[in-house]
Amino acid sequence: MKKSVTLLFLAPTLMFASCNDLGKKVEDQIQSISEKADKLDSLVNREIEKMESLDSLINIETDKIIRMDSLLEKSTQKMDSLVNSKIDRVNKIVN
Repeated sequence: MKKSVTLLFLAPTLMFASCNDLGKKVEDQIQSISEKADKLDSLVNREIEKMESLDSLINIETDKIIRMDSLLEKSTQKMDSLVNSKIDRVNKIVN
């Protein structure tokens, strides 16, 4: 009978201790996962910042190309106009 009473009190104590240990392990795993998620979030944010920076540089360079293209187009038109006027003069002289 004494063994039964001792077992009756010992069993819940062991179960409680086991649950506490299991709870601690779960908390540790949750903390580990949370830390990994924070590191991953930080890495993703840094990469997004790099992409935004690269996108900004691409936009700046695209604007430069557009301006250069416009200048080239104007220069080409002026050259064409000059050449055409010279050709017209030569044609008038020849004819």
